[in-house]
Amino acid sequence: MPKQQDVYILAIETSCDETAAAVVKDGTEVLSNIISSQIDLHKKYGGVVPEIASRKHMEKINPVIQEAMEKAGLTFKEIDAIAVTYGPGLVGALLVGLSAAKGLAFALKKPLIGIHHIEGHISANYINNPNLQPPFICLVVSGGHSHLVHVKDYGEYEILGKTRDDAAGEAFDKVARSLGLSYPGGPEIDRLAKEGDSQAIIFPRSYLEEGSYDFSFSGIKSAVLNHINQCKMKDEKIHIQDVAASFQDAVTDVLVEKTIQAAKQKQLTTIVMAGGVAANQGLRQKMQHRCQIEGFSLEYPPLILCTDNAAMIGAAAYHEYKKGVHHGWDLNAVPNLKLGEKIDVSF
Repeated sequence: MPKQQDVYILAIETSCDETAAAVVKDGTEVLSNIISSQIDLHKKYGGVVPEIASRKHMEKINPVIQEAMEKAGLTFKEIDAIAVTYGPGLVGALLVGLSAAKGLAFALKKPLIGIHHIEGHISANYINNPNLQPPFICLVVSGGHSHLVHVKDYGEYEILGKTRDDAAGEAFDKVARSLGLSYPGGPEIDRLAKEGDSQAIIFPRSYLEEGSYDFSFSGIKSAVLNHINQCKMKDEKIHIQDVAASFQDAVTDVLVEKTIQAAKQKQLTTIVMAGGVAANQGLRQKMQHRCQIEGFSLEYPPLILCTDNAAMIGAAAYHEYKKGVHHGWDLNAVPNLKLGEKIDVSF
């Protein structure tokens, strides 16, 4: 049998504040993964300013794409398809990447493949775990999303639960801000939690109604703010490390418990994590411990593939390419795109 021809995909990701481009071979081999971060630019505002993010994407997009191609050692003619995130995300930021991808696809006469941002995060796990195959349960946790997903097949998803208010990463950032920590707050909370006592303060765990796989983190965020305000009113010292450890312990308890219960209910043996909060060491350790006890295998990407990047978009696009899916020039940015939502495609 002749060897299957390799597939090279140039992927672009600009959904928030990272301008990223990557070249991915056969969905698992990353030939280049270039990320231009805007963290320092937005840090003084305590969060991402959409207009500033869009303008910076416009400045960085072409150099980032060029660097990705040069590092991959390929010419544009050798690329088989152009993939790009078209939602969800900041609409202005998405449009920059989408416009660049359309221009390249049109000029090179290559297929254009639009990818859902969360699907990209899930697909990041295929890169370093090439033997990973659906079905499995995936916990997607980031600054904007908290999803519990039954991955039935490549590109086929059942959302079991999602956040009803704050996403997990959003709660981390808001609590970090209330403690006077720098943006982004998640890594700062994780770092301080290692130095604190997770049982020093008992913050509430919101499991919602019985059988629900949804998440709610607004209550614990309010509880942390109340604790801080009470300490200030009583002129008591705020033990930042203990607050960080106790907060993180409460959030990760809920994330882990709901994920384990979902895997049991669906009778699946593999659990996967994805998204920026999947880089949290406290979450990784707690999930690993529970999976060992319960008999589940656990997969998660390396740190560089947890935060927003284009390699994950290329990995997701590979499976769409193999199905013969590509999109037309009318593909638009969809800031509130739902996972699994289908749009008209051309074949």
